[in-house]
Order: sequence, then C-alpha cells, then structure tokens
Amino acid sequence: MLTLTDNAAQAIRDLTANAPEPEQSGIRISSQGENASALTLTLATAPEPADAVVENEGARVYLDPVAATVLEDKSLDAGADDQGSVSFLVTEQSA
Repeated sequence: MLTLTDNAAQAIRDLTANAPEPEQSGIRISSQGENASALTLTLATAPEPADAVVENEGARVYLDPVAATVLEDKSLDAGADDQGSVSFLVTEQSA
C-alpha cells in the first residue's frame, strides 16, 4: 500500500485545512481511463466508492483502483519551492 512521508502528510493537511469538510477531505490520485501511465492528483472532499484510502496523521489520500495498483509499493513525498508551491513526488518505498 502507498505510504506517506511526514512531508507529504503535512502538505496534504495544509491543502485540506480550509476545505468545506476538512475531516473527510484529502487528495485523490486517479488514472485517466484504463491508462496507468497518466495519473492525476486533485483535491477531494471524500473518497469515491471504489477508492482505497491511505491515512497518515490526519492526511488522507484516495486512490482509484488503477492508481492503487500502480502505487502499491511506492511512497508519496512532498516539497515546496521558494514561492511556496507544493509538489508531490512518488518514490520507491525504503526497506
């Protein structure tokens, strides 16, 4: 299952803090149709019925079935540039 670094969890909490339903809000990673080579990340107020849910310290990530399979052995990290723009990075899980 996808894991979250502390940086990613904090970034997700920051992004969802002002959402209409912050206790359910998270980010959703989904595929474009059946194409696993293109994943998109969006803010979501709740998971879709078939989504897998990854939660870490109050940060929620919703994964559609294709994304859940593609990211099963990955880790999500986050960072910010000098202007404060957040970017997410998918890496291999450390052993």
